[in-house]
Amino acid sequence: MKAMVVHTLGASDVFQQVDYPTPSVKPGHLILEVKATSVNPLDTMLRSSDTPWSENLPSILHGDVAGIVTQVGEGVTQFNVGDEVYGCAGGIAGTDGALAEYMLVDADLIALKPKTLSMREAAALPLVSITAWEALHDKLKIKTNDNVLIHGATGGVGHIAIQLAKHFGANVSATSAPQNLAIAQQLGADNIIDFTQSSVADYVEQYTDGEGFDAIFDTVAGDNIQRSFEAARFNGAVATTLPIADVLQVALKSLSFHSILMLIPLVHGKNRASHGQILAKVAKLVDDGEIKPLLDQKRFSIWQVAQAHQHLESGKAVGKIVLDM
Repeated sequence: MKAMVVHTLGASDVFQQVDYPTPSVKPGHLILEVKATSVNPLDTMLRSSDTPWSENLPSILHGDVAGIVTQVGEGVTQFNVGDEVYGCAGGIAGTDGALAEYMLVDADLIALKPKTLSMREAAALPLVSITAWEALHDKLKIKTNDNVLIHGATGGVGHIAIQLAKHFGANVSATSAPQNLAIAQQLGADNIIDFTQSSVADYVEQYTDGEGFDAIFDTVAGDNIQRSFEAARFNGAVATTLPIADVLQVALKSLSFHSILMLIPLVHGKNRASHGQILAKVAKLVDDGEIKPLLDQKRFSIWQVAQAHQHLESGKAVGKIVLDM
């Protein structure tokens, strides 16, 4: 099969198109004919820099995949040849990913794709949907009428988090850059905040009567995490997907603080079935009209992965960058 491989860390030009052995099916797994994948910041990190997973980096990157089942391994009963599926199932920890014509995947990490989405649209969802679900449902335990703040309204995780939080019944505020305000307003948040014009004190007063938000999901982190701590109420909760340095405000405001790493089942093999279960729930929400992926307007093929990575690293992408066959 044709595949885009990496043999060394570096800039986006490290990708090379090669003839690569087609994977063979094994028990508990599926072979997929890859139809689309998407770019996540994780993919650019794995390609370019040392990470905790660099020593066991596979040749083929990208976890997100949408495709068609071509072979079913022994013991798999929930899928059949011809099923259209999606998931985040490789590209890390020694498991080859989706930048190829075919991909071997653990059936537990996969679900039937939403019927109402194209392969391109479905490929945008797995990593970001699982991340948002684990943050809002599993860690922050969002419930009806919670006052929730989400940073990064039009980012990959952020735009799904807004829609999920609304599904869980929350009152949702979200921050956005000024150039993306119009797009952010279409995602369904009750309030969209231009973070270049409103201070934390301003929007806490406006949307929480000065009390602070019950829960905050910070998909930006870095220096922004201190704004999240400032915006949270006493005894509130904050979750983020990225490392942070200073957690003093967590103690001073008695906050519950949560780190979200959706890679644990994929990398360590723990509770992999939870990811397939989340994706099945997300597919139903999509088909019920409650969640819709936001795709960046630029289109790339899988063989143009270098250009797709460059676009993500430019900071100009809005929503998910998708690559297809």
